[in-house]
Amino acid sequence: MPRSGRLRNFIREYKESPRTERISFIPPFLILTIETILIIHAILLNEIFVIFLTSILLIISTIEIVIVSYEIHEHYTKINFDKILTIRLDDFITEKKEKNVKKIVTDFIKQYSGYEKHRNEIYHTTCQILETHKKVAIEKEVENKLRKFIKKRKKANVDEIVKSFVNKYPKYINYKSGIYIKTCQIVASYNKK
Repeated sequence: MPRSGRLRNFIREYKESPRTERISFIPPFLILTIETILIIHAILLNEIFVIFLTSILLIISTIEIVIVSYEIHEHYTKINFDKILTIRLDDFITEKKEKNVKKIVTDFIKQYSGYEKHRNEIYHTTCQILETHKKVAIEKEVENKLRKFIKKRKKANVDEIVKSFVNKYPKYINYKSGIYIKTCQIVASYNKK
């Protein structure tokens, strides 16, 4: 069997496509198989009208297979583009340590000129990455302060710790559920010692 790069690529794309796209790819092949059987039967019976109508359905099924294949390929390409863009942008933002979205987008496009047509995607991805970096920084900050806070109040229960921590640091009130979870983890780790 000859090794076909296109076939291997399509199989990889098919495997990584969403379930609905994979399922939508099966019926055209079933219909194509049934239509082929019908054409063979019509040829044996010499039924010109049935051959003609079944041939039209066969052509439609073939076109449907091509369209679904194209959609799978387009979806795979878009997902890969998004993954690569996110990785490059994250590395770029980490390296430059810039917080201004407009400057990040402009500098990124200067460095990677191939992305010039994708300014909107770069903008939205940059905003998501900066938001993620901000959340991670806040989580680390909260955890460090929480550890110091808990060391001072070793015998307090979790609810008391969370309540007094949020009272002392009101800017973290929006992260109360995360603070509660982190407090439970820290208190559990201290109790193991």
